[in-house]
This record gives sequence, C-alpha cells and structure tokens, in this order.
Amino acid sequence: MIKNIVFDMGKVLVGYDGMRACEHFLEDEEDRQLVHTAVFVSPEWVLLDMGVIPEDQAVRQMCARLPERLRGAAVLCMENWHKYCMWKLPGAEELVRSLKARGFGIYLCSNASLRLPACYREVIPAVDCFDGILFSAEVRCMKPQKEMYGHLFERFGLKPEECFFIDDQPLNIQGAAACGMDGCVFSDGDFARLRAVLDRFPDNK
Repeated sequence: MIKNIVFDMGKVLVGYDGMRACEHFLEDEEDRQLVHTAVFVSPEWVLLDMGVIPEDQAVRQMCARLPERLRGAAVLCMENWHKYCMWKLPGAEELVRSLKARGFGIYLCSNASLRLPACYREVIPAVDCFDGILFSAEVRCMKPQKEMYGHLFERFGLKPEECFFIDDQPLNIQGAAACGMDGCVFSDGDFARLRAVLDRFPDNK
C-alpha cells in the first residue's frame, strides 16, 4: 500500500531555467549563451549539487573559462540565480494539497546545492504540506545513486515499498526502483494526467 508520495523538485513542482538569470544581467544573446554554458552547464554545477565543492571555488573555476569582460556578470548570475531561475509550476500546489488531504505523507528528494535550504520555502508549492525534504548536497550524493534514496528512507523512517516517486528523469525513477520504490516519469507538466495516476492509490486515512 502506498502511504507516501515523494517528489523531485526541478521541472516537477518547480520550473527551472538558468537562462533567466543570464537574461536579467546580460543584453547580448551571444554573451548570455557563453555565461549560461560556463555557469549552469558546467561540471562545477554538478559538484555543487553533490556538496563536494564550496561555492566560491566553483565560481572561480566557472569564471576562468570566460573572457574577463563577462566574469562580473557570471558572478551576479551565481549570486542571484535562485531569485530568477525558479518558479512554482501551475497546478503543482493544488496537487500536493489534495494528496495531503487524502492522508499521504509528502516528501521531496532533489539534486540541489546547499543554496536551496536557505530559499526553498519561497519556491516549493505547498511547502507547508511536506513532511520531509532532502537535498543531495546535504548528503554528498545524488540521484540516481542508491545512497541518495537510502538517505531518504533512513532520515524519514520510510519503507521503500510504501513510497511512490515522481521525477522528470527516467534514470532517477530506475534508480528508485532498484531500491524498492516504485514511481513514474513526469516531464510533460500535465498535472491532470499525473493526478489520474495517483488517483489509483486508495486514500491513506
């Protein structure tokens, strides 16, 4: 019996686009692309999500790949990305609140840097409904590594077979399944379709 619904964050509950920060701080399209690639499509970004590199070091390495004239903008993008690059997806809050009203435990398991614990309450829909939130940088591993799911189960006292996981990446769903947690890929933003999937489970009251 499914008792808990576990959500990914980015592109499931929250929209994400690193280019939004670049558009805010840079006017030239080519410059935006250069900074976007150096900052948001970088090995350092992954290392930040893993919690294995401090942000100041990551920024220095990102900037080293850019012309000097763009380094200031890259710093601004990094300092402010959480203000511009994330937004609540329409329909997400209603879904989370309906699941909570049906008696399910609500959890979040996301690959995200240590920046997120300071600002997630501003962007996660229906954040007051969540019974537990886990970011990858906190535990220095990432989905789809089995260790990430192990931390989720251990930290919140969850049984994998009682959880259903929703993520936009098939590999992450496969990783969860290997740990005993069923789930589905949600990447099209169709909350009506997702609700139909979740309506198959009996209420947990």
